[in-house]
Amino acid sequence: MKKIHMVDLNGQYHAIKEQVNNSISSILETSAFINGSDVKAFQKELEAYLGVKHVIPCANGTDALQIAMMGLGLEPGDEVITADFTFAATVEVIALLRLTPVLVDVEPDTFNIDVAAIERAITSKTKAIVPVHLFGQCANMDAILELAERHNLYVIEDNAQAIGANHTFQNGKKQKAGTMGHVGSTSFFPSKNLGCYGDGGALFTNDDALAHTLRGIVNHGMYERYHHDVVGVNSRLDSIQAAVLRAKLPKLDEYCMERRNAARKYNGAFDGVENIVIPKTVNDCNGICDSCDCHVFHQYTLKITNGKRDALVGHLAEKGIPCGVYYPIPLHRQKAYLDNRYNEADFVVTNQLVKEVISLPMHTELDDEQINHITATVIGFVNG
Repeated sequence: MKKIHMVDLNGQYHAIKEQVNNSISSILETSAFINGSDVKAFQKELEAYLGVKHVIPCANGTDALQIAMMGLGLEPGDEVITADFTFAATVEVIALLRLTPVLVDVEPDTFNIDVAAIERAITSKTKAIVPVHLFGQCANMDAILELAERHNLYVIEDNAQAIGANHTFQNGKKQKAGTMGHVGSTSFFPSKNLGCYGDGGALFTNDDALAHTLRGIVNHGMYERYHHDVVGVNSRLDSIQAAVLRAKLPKLDEYCMERRNAARKYNGAFDGVENIVIPKTVNDCNGICDSCDCHVFHQYTLKITNGKRDALVGHLAEKGIPCGVYYPIPLHRQKAYLDNRYNEADFVVTNQLVKEVISLPMHTELDDEQINHITATVIGFVNG
């Protein structure tokens, strides 16, 4: 059996090796390392894939979130509501801009932000909602967009984990993750479904005026060299990273399908097994339906309900099987974000999830032998 990786970037690289190597060689020859032709081409290709008017490339996903909030003109003291159960980057940029983060609980099955909790948290100071499309599927955007419109709030989608996923609205309309709010952000960190070979990110919007502002912010506030029209930052996608992303973008749907196929096999092994709860898709399919496009499985995350999660992590390490705990500490308990406003009774789901969740290897190169070994090892330990 091949060595099991949490993410097998090397195996994926070999399938696109010739195109990637040729593109990088071309960039080295032209020395167009910043804002070269590959960046501009990738921007247009991603706009076409997402069906969005404007893609603004930037240096990383954290910058994308910060730039989105800067572009919307949020000011110190404005409250921004987001999920307690996610990576710190989401709340980090809120604090960096001296906005007020407001953390709320998530749903116990999809792990996405709880809309009822959002509504309870809205005050006269609330200016924006940041739904995080966690682990590969969208939050309840029908309800979030309706709530935002009713309260005149911005919606900033954190789409770092769900690029390629579709959201099907109640009227049957489909839209790509990251393109439904006022602005969306994503990360191209190497382990993402669409990842480069370093750091990278992007913003998405259909608002022409906002797109213009964002393009200035990412480039020191300049639209014309040495003319600084807005306060900006230095956050640009390198040409080499854009070239890698151009090689991968045409294969993104295939990558997502391969991840779904792996998730189906995991589900088939774990379904009905005592003390193991398999992932639930937002459309509440029985397992993962054949036409599934709502979940792209950036992570395959189980809940271990008999208190053996931490011991399972150690057991898998002993067996040479990588895994991850995303996330072991709620954001409201992190030292940097402690706040007397928070009440533990408002985070019942998150506080339970951090004790139970475990993510198994998930990538495009998983084979049946590896999946069978992983699932047998997990089941044998959890119920052994």
